Amino acid sequence: MSEAAPLDPEDRKIITLARSARARNGVPEGAAVRDETGRTYVAGTVALDSLQLSALRTAVAMAVASGATSLEAAAVVTESESADDADRAAVRDLGGPGTPVLVAGIDGTLRATVPAGTPQG
Repeated sequence: MSEAAPLDPEDRKIITLARSARARNGVPEGAAVRDETGRTYVAGTVALDSLQLSALRTAVAMAVASGATSLEAAAVVTESESADDADRAAVRDLGGPGTPVLVAGIDGTLRATVPAGTPQG
């Protein structure tokens, strides 16, 4: 895991969108992904009796369902210190192993940028 360089405005935007989704829905995590055309998909944690999805996996699913064929970047706002391996795998499936996953705290402060294909340990 490495500390990120200063964020470009598009990366700051997806962190802000992820933070807003978390706050608006009162869920543990918010996430946003940006596809190859620059479109963004925003989601919060899904916690139904019959369906459990993290915010990041939900955002990736929304992108796929909307016809995205690749991801440029992903962001998750969480109390956790890192992105879950399964979340990063979902990003990797659509975006490839080098797709950056921006991990931010609930205040929106970037904690780290981790490539989707890099195992955390």
